[in-house]
Amino acid sequence: MKFLANQPLCLNKLAALSKLPIHMYIIKINIMNKISLLIALLCFGLVLACNTKNDKTDTGSEEQATENPVIKRIAELKANGYEIVDYHAHLKGGLTMEELLEHSKETGIDYGVAFNAGIGFPITDDSTLMATMQQYKHYPVYMAMQAEGREWVDMFSDESIAMFDYVFTDAMTWTDRQGRRMRLWMPEEVFIDDKDDFMDQLVGKIVGVMAEEPIDIYVNSTYLPDTLQPEYDALWTADRMDKVIEAAVANNVAIEINARYKIPSAAFIKRAKAAGARFSMGTNNVDKDLGTLEYSIAMIDECGLEPGDFFKPVKK
Repeated sequence: MKFLANQPLCLNKLAALSKLPIHMYIIKINIMNKISLLIALLCFGLVLACNTKNDKTDTGSEEQATENPVIKRIAELKANGYEIVDYHAHLKGGLTMEELLEHSKETGIDYGVAFNAGIGFPITDDSTLMATMQQYKHYPVYMAMQAEGREWVDMFSDESIAMFDYVFTDAMTWTDRQGRRMRLWMPEEVFIDDKDDFMDQLVGKIVGVMAEEPIDIYVNSTYLPDTLQPEYDALWTADRMDKVIEAAVANNVAIEINARYKIPSAAFIKRAKAAGARFSMGTNNVDKDLGTLEYSIAMIDECGLEPGDFFKPVKK
């Protein structure tokens, strides 16, 4: 009661000090209180909005994992000892390493990033090969050299090649018996005089690559040119499959299960597993779309592949 009794006296003194009439001083205090309250409410609103946004982001990631059955299956496989790694990813179509790592976080897929080296590609000698390695080696991914064409073995030194965590190639570029250099993914550069003869030459090239080139993975494993793809099952006979599988096992070369082309077939994979072959998973993306290894994951289940059936490099 004493405080209340003395309150007008205190206000009179403060008003005198501020050189304002008492009623103006009271108005000023009220305005300042309202401003302080408004600022406090604005700050509270901003904090609440930020928390809500973070909650939505976290919930969105959780919902994506729940709604996407492939991502859910990846989590289950990893919990059971599988290492889910896409060993055939590229920084193409404007994709950055940071974007790739964010995709890895969202999907649970680890990555090996491959750099194309050979005739017609940016990497053509030791200096360009090592410059690429130095640019990206600090990122938490495997570093892969994708060897292009059959000439690559004479273009790079053993020491430079050995700097990468693993090396892979395919037989999509080769020269036929008539001396015609083919790139099988380029329809205008493919020459097929006889389908069976073409297939026998292709199988021979694949076997030769596995036996003679220092690679860890054979990728795009049973790829056929566009004109032959409708006959994939008929052309990849048991005998042709077995020749490739035997070469892979004999030379300790892993066979890629490619998610983009959906090859090799389940029949091939089952034969290869029975023969003791090892496998890898890969996308071979040509743009920012890395996907989720859907076909590769499906083949794990359909073909009964186990963690020990997969290739695993040593990070250097």
